[in-house]
Order: sequence, then C-alpha cells, then structure tokens
Amino acid sequence: MQIEVFSLFPDAFKSFLEVSIVARALEKHALQVKLTDYRQSSTSKHKKVDDYPYGGFAGMVATPQPLYDALIQSLKPGSAPVIYFTPQGRQLSQKILCHYAEYDRLILLCGHYKEIDQRIRNLAVSDEISIGDYVLSGGELAAQAFIDGIARLLPNVLSDPASAHSDSFYHPKLGFPCYTRPESFMQGKVPEALTCGSHAKIQAWADEQSEILTRVRRPDLLQTKH
Repeated sequence: MQIEVFSLFPDAFKSFLEVSIVARALEKHALQVKLTDYRQSSTSKHKKVDDYPYGGFAGMVATPQPLYDALIQSLKPGSAPVIYFTPQGRQLSQKILCHYAEYDRLILLCGHYKEIDQRIRNLAVSDEISIGDYVLSGGELAAQAFIDGIARLLPNVLSDPASAHSDSFYHPKLGFPCYTRPESFMQGKVPEALTCGSHAKIQAWADEQSEILTRVRRPDLLQTKH
C-alpha cells in the first residue's frame, strides 16, 4: 500500500515512522509513506498558506491554492481516495480501517488552523474522518492514528495475524482481559479458566468477559447494527 500524506509539518511523522508496527510494515515493503509539505505549492512570495475567514469569524483558514495544486499533482498518475482529518468528519472505527486496508493507494490530508477552505473539501476530498469529539491543532496525530491502524491490518506485518481478529472493535465488542507469566503476581492470579487446557472453556471465558466489559463501558456497541 502507498500512503501519501499532505501536511504543513511533515517532520512530525519522522519518529513515528521509525518505530513499532509501522516501521515493520515499511521494512517489509507492505507499506510506503510519502510525505509532502503543501506549503511548497504556494504561489505566494513568502509561501503563505493561510488567511482570515470571510464573515469576520475568529481564527485563520488554510487557503485553497496550495492544497489544490499539491493534490492535483499527486492525483495525475491516477485516482485515489483523499481523506481529510477534521472534527467535522465521521468518527474513525475499526470498520473504516478494514475498508481502507483493501486499497493500494490512499491520500491523507492534514488540515491546520481553524479549517481548510471548504472549496477544497468540495473539489477533492472523498472522505472526512475524526478521531474523537475534541479538537487538535492539526490533522497530523489523526493521520498517524489512521496509518498505525491500517499498517497492522496489512499482510505479513503482524507476527500473528490472528491477533488482530481478537482485538477490541474487530467484532462489535471490546476485547477481553489478557494475562501472561507469572501465574501469580502481587497476590493476583491468572483466572482458572485460562489454565484449564480446554479450548472451549477458554473461549467461553473470553466471550463472557468481552460481553461484560462491553456492557459496562461501551453499551452503545451492543446496540449498533453491523
């Protein structure tokens, strides 16, 4: 998969791309990430990329020209979904990540300032995504969350691909509690069900714990139709 990221702060991705699962995906050539500073596409003498909003509202707005020219150049070789990260977008979910993990090429647009000019959203953006009901300074952290979620779904990236299938949200419930050695630690013991040796009993325990945790913390997931 090739992911192209458009940002005013591409350096924000450097250390992110060098660690953990994303680094492994890049090393195994399951993923390629190209970073583009769309400030360089500005025709302004001083590479200006923001201006005051019409209507006298507070804040600044990313101007359309640099974004449009940068995106058009990127789309010349062929079409690809253009995903813009904004608090106004639909909330990111595992279902969305699984959908986009099937693509060969994605374009991620990181906004900044109050918003980007709406005309860019109308002309070039195919999907708008939020990572929660809060506001960040820009779309870089949201794009990183998206890339990380995608990377672990790509073939040959995880050592055990089945691990992803039991994660929270892969199915309409939260994951179950996990334990490892030692069997006893600080007076806490591993549940007997996990050491009984019966796969059926272990799975039943995991399903029950997942159900309980979801009902307590995210009952909305049980009401969602999938």
